[in-house]
Amino acid sequence: MNLAPRSGATAPLAHVTVDIVGHPFRAIWTPEDGALRAGGFATPGDPDADSLLTRLAALDPALAARGIASEETPSGPIPDALRAYASGELSAVDTIPVAQPETPFRGEVWRALRTVPAGRAVTYTELAGLAGRPSAVRAAASGCANNLVALVVPCHRIVRADGGLGGYLFGVEVKERLLQHEGALLG
Repeated sequence: MNLAPRSGATAPLAHVTVDIVGHPFRAIWTPEDGALRAGGFATPGDPDADSLLTRLAALDPALAARGIASEETPSGPIPDALRAYASGELSAVDTIPVAQPETPFRGEVWRALRTVPAGRAVTYTELAGLAGRPSAVRAAASGCANNLVALVVPCHRIVRADGGLGGYLFGVEVKERLLQHEGALLG
């Protein structure tokens, strides 16, 4: 994917990579409003921002067309909050503004996810209830799967009803390490 902005596009998206629980976490945001637009952990096949930009393009092509700035933004509210979280200040990411394309229920799921505090894990059933539709468990799970701003909208805090970790786009090992970092799992 071409990371340079297309002709006629506005300013490229800002980005930073921060080591969190031993894995590189990439954040992409709009510099004009400071809203996080995409965030996720690098995967072995994609250590850069390409997969995040691809996911963003699927939901917001015009925004993704702006491309990513050639240089990382090393400081500012988002990079500073991510580094603070990595250092153990777990609530540092709670106030990062986020903006992602949403349906009405997905928006409710994402807002509900942000109410689950670090150190706590809830089931998909509990998440559906927090989002106001207790019987919409599959839709709540879909909201997790379509979340573009992992970590800040903490889908890693959702576990299966049987106590298993369940899946995670960036790997179960990353999910487990995040939960351990937050004190939700012993070990």
